[in-house]
Amino acid sequence: MSGPGISVVVCAYTEDRWEDILSAVSSVREQTRPALETLLVVDHNQALLTRLSERYRDTPGVRVLANAGPRGLSAGRNTGIAASRGEVVAFLDDDAVAEPEWLRHFAAGYADPNVMAVGGRTLPLWASGHRPAWFPEEFDWVVGCTYRGLPPGRVAVRNVLGGNASFRRTAFDAAGGFATGIGRDGDRRPLGCEETELCIRLSRARPDAVLLIDDRAVIHHRVPRARERFAYFRTRAYAEGLSKALVTRSVGSRKGLESERRYATRVLPAGVARGVRDALLARRGGAGRAAAIVAGVLTTAGGYAAGRLRSRGGDVTFVVAPVPAPEGEEAA
Repeated sequence: MSGPGISVVVCAYTEDRWEDILSAVSSVREQTRPALETLLVVDHNQALLTRLSERYRDTPGVRVLANAGPRGLSAGRNTGIAASRGEVVAFLDDDAVAEPEWLRHFAAGYADPNVMAVGGRTLPLWASGHRPAWFPEEFDWVVGCTYRGLPPGRVAVRNVLGGNASFRRTAFDAAGGFATGIGRDGDRRPLGCEETELCIRLSRARPDAVLLIDDRAVIHHRVPRARERFAYFRTRAYAEGLSKALVTRSVGSRKGLESERRYATRVLPAGVARGVRDALLARRGGAGRAAAIVAGVLTTAGGYAAGRLRSRGGDVTFVVAPVPAPEGEEAA
């Protein structure tokens, strides 16, 4: 097998996703370019840790670990990085499945020694079987998927998206791990952007670093019915604003909002125009999509403003630290 060895980290926190977790691991084990190993990191849930340890006890290439840091996705990922053996570490959401060529396309990107990260394309698997008519593709990031406005093909980007991403191990040596206090923490408010903050920090530590998205590296992300509703759309948009405020506190507003400015000034107005056009042509969902884009922008901006105020008041903290070493390599 040519190219770098790739360790795949899947972080899990709830038994409610049991079948999804098994499907995620199976999709890694069915890659045309095999993973070096799959690391299942369980976030402070002893019952799930025990159950997964028993399930994969005799499965070659799969290890089950307890999150060695504080509760949350960032610390879980850092635990996986520390325990991994690959030259490249890839991340897959626990409610997603990768297409068979996923790792092959990741590996190809690292032929260039300056490439420090490679991400892919994430497509939604709607629980209802179809996209809600009002849900704009420009806001697919709300459900953890690739959104309209990202460039196609294999292109250099400011940041990769965390649920479908890979990093060269030396990237963490240069920049440290994922920041705790920014991203997801179990069932709390759906924050994010920890991968954005890491990528900007990495580019500062390694100005020669190249970060890519290859849209042939495809995963399919499950979207439960609760996340197909406008209430979740609004909650997630507000949380994104809060998260962006934390990112700009870490890396400054110029880089922290660089991609967002183009998105807000070009992509979203075009989306509103398409929605209005479809409404005038009596096409289903056009008015709803236009309205959702406007509501999403206003809600995200409100979250950002609130986050900036909280940040100035010292109410929100996050920590960037070296990737921790777990207490044990395998949990039983």
